[in-house]
Amino acid sequence: MQGSKSQYKKMSLEELVVLSQKDDLKALEELIRREQRNVFAAFSYLSKKRENVADLTQEALLKVARNIHTLKNPKNFKSWLNQIISNLFFDELRKKQRRPDIISIDEEENEKTIKTQLPDKKCKPHERCLSSELEEVIRSAIQDLPEHFRIAIILRELQGLSYEEIAEVTNSNIGTVKSRIARARGKLQNGLKSYI
Repeated sequence: MQGSKSQYKKMSLEELVVLSQKDDLKALEELIRREQRNVFAAFSYLSKKRENVADLTQEALLKVARNIHTLKNPKNFKSWLNQIISNLFFDELRKKQRRPDIISIDEEENEKTIKTQLPDKKCKPHERCLSSELEEVIRSAIQDLPEHFRIAIILRELQGLSYEEIAEVTNSNIGTVKSRIARARGKLQNGLKSYI
């Protein structure tokens, strides 16, 4: 029997996963609600095209809903979810390589305009505007990293995975993961010197 919504909000992630695997739709709904922001954030740092972020997020959350029964250990939910995110991201990259994007002059101009826009004057207080602007600069710097560096730094810094979990998600060894994260951090520090 399913409980009230407030009951589900108090549950741990692991409890929600277990109930979701028992076809408790309210538990699955709460699980998806909790994770959607993290999934969206991960894709917004990974994907250079903003229009892809919402589609990739939706696709990842649908995969969670459809495949929650295949997760053997509920304690591994975060790693499992990040594996889904990584796989979707790499699938998107492979699709892109098969059909290269043709950017029109108008799109290039739009991108330049967006990057050089001043903060929104309606934005208050002033600190929030600066914070928003800095976040966009950081996002852009992360998106300029090579794909393997980008996925490693996002899984570590944004998703909070351990080196071991990142190695598992990316099918790499721990030494490679540590190297990619260190190199990504170095490139980000160099790229953000004037802001930090």
